[in-house]
Amino acid sequence: MNDFSKAKLVEFPRNVIAGHGVLGSVSEICSNIHTGKVGTMITGEKTMEAAGRAVLGYMDRYDLDVCSVGDATIENVEKAEAQVKEFGSSFILAVGGGSKIDLSKIVAKNLNLPFISIPTSASHDGIASNRASLKSAEGSRSVESTSPMGIIADTEVIHKAPYRLLAAGCADVISNLSALKDWDFARRLRNETFSRSAYALSKFAAECIIDDSDLISPRTEESVWVAIKPVILSGTSMCIAGSSRPTSGAEHMISHTIDMMYPGRALHGEQCGVASIMTMYLHGGNWMSIRQALSNIGAPTTAKQLGLSKEELLEAMVHAHEIRTDRFTVLGDRGIDYEAAEKVAEETGVI
Repeated sequence: MNDFSKAKLVEFPRNVIAGHGVLGSVSEICSNIHTGKVGTMITGEKTMEAAGRAVLGYMDRYDLDVCSVGDATIENVEKAEAQVKEFGSSFILAVGGGSKIDLSKIVAKNLNLPFISIPTSASHDGIASNRASLKSAEGSRSVESTSPMGIIADTEVIHKAPYRLLAAGCADVISNLSALKDWDFARRLRNETFSRSAYALSKFAAECIIDDSDLISPRTEESVWVAIKPVILSGTSMCIAGSSRPTSGAEHMISHTIDMMYPGRALHGEQCGVASIMTMYLHGGNWMSIRQALSNIGAPTTAKQLGLSKEELLEAMVHAHEIRTDRFTVLGDRGIDYEAAEKVAEETGVI
């Protein structure tokens, strides 16, 4: 008798195009994935100017509605869903930064529609993943969504966004190395489900950013070209794993705690980068290479650069384990105490 019964579904982006001036391929991508002719473009005021108007110009053979929304909140998801349904759309174009793409992912999943990710910045790896960050008064939480059917990453467009966003996206990918330590830790101690292919892809993406960190700098479109491929690969690793495990561990829990306790101080990727210096130290790994790569890119490496005081950072570290009790990390079930957190932050130069 055969007792083998494993099965797994993996959703990959079907068409990915990145490079200079590729925004004009949007109509062709829509045709390739058989979207139909009626769709909705979800965007915002600033991102409409950055790329939305250009996209409309390339979609003259389509009947395209425009849904302008704010952050990825439950209220805005409901607003967008209602507009998409009322217009009778058969696909979604997500034109914007992280929040517009996250919101579009959730709407696409809820309405069972394909969507195309068209980032105007690369502040984190969500442009390619099947996870979305949903904001509320209690902070941000990661929710299951759907992966894009297509990705159009125009380096000319992304280059025009503030460099800080790109640096934050690189920091987010670099922090994968700490998250992967946590995942392997949970595999060995808790027999947690593990994917070697997702692990390898996430690690490769992080190492690419670190190896090329001296090539990533402000005011060059080439920097976007160097960074965007690892950012997309990092997001794809989550599609393979079916969760955020290959890219999110204790460092993300610290970042989410900062968002909850001290909102608006820094960007998600910036917080993850700084936190990963300390969590990699806890793992006994090469935290110095992470710190150096972040410094090369121009991303924050200290609490002060995140807009946090010493006490605020340490409080976030102490309470980080409470964010996701279902996710076993180097912080353990009881977390880290204040004195130990202080020692880690001091020895890594974060405070």
